[in-house]
Amino acid sequence: MGAPGLVLSLSRYPSPVRFRAILFDAGETLVHPSPSFPELFTRVLADEGHERTGGDVIEASKAVFHRFSEAARDGELWTTSPERSARFWKGVYERMLEVLDLQGANGLRDRLYATFTNVSNYALFDDVEPMLAALAGPDIALGIVSNFEAWLEDLLGHLGVRDRFPVRAISGIEGVEKPDPVIFERALARMGVPADRSVYVGDNPEFDVDPARALGMTAVLIDRRGRFPDHEGLRIEDLRALGRVLEAA
Repeated sequence: MGAPGLVLSLSRYPSPVRFRAILFDAGETLVHPSPSFPELFTRVLADEGHERTGGDVIEASKAVFHRFSEAARDGELWTTSPERSARFWKGVYERMLEVLDLQGANGLRDRLYATFTNVSNYALFDDVEPMLAALAGPDIALGIVSNFEAWLEDLLGHLGVRDRFPVRAISGIEGVEKPDPVIFERALARMGVPADRSVYVGDNPEFDVDPARALGMTAVLIDRRGRFPDHEGLRIEDLRALGRVLEAA
């Protein structure tokens, strides 16, 4: 059963329904760089006369994966102002450029930052609209809890889905970032829904699954690229499978 079964399966529970709210991460859960992060990255390099492959970019990205955990550990709150965001991301791009043997290339990190903060360079994943259609109705409240700069509001509007998520707790606006439970608690309070009647869907075990579980939420990992095949818990590779896993939860 795909996503169309979600409303049916949830509506079978006695009133009030078992799950009253479903909240989502944004980046790599609902939205993605379009056509993809490696392709956009290589386009920027090619425009400056540097030929690299998408595989090269993926390998370079592995060198900076740890920065997000470090930032959370050190309380950098890198999404909470344009200045902090620029400093963080430009540092990430500098490190990637070093791995790509492009350290010191004039203007590349600034060009990359401008590219990945342009709303026109993002799209919804193909499974988002079908999932939202399946969830349409008064029984389930929808929201977003995301570590993202404040311009996520503009991006969601550009993509035509901002109003589909009436509650939005965005770190760039809230001043607090996942995995801090406060950002989840704010969203739940605005919805008026207890944690044990809510679901959280995100792509990162550390920032999404673990803190949501700790609050008593039902956490679902969306693992689009098969990075966590041994994940212990609810795991899907497509949002259209959300109804099936919640029915079995």
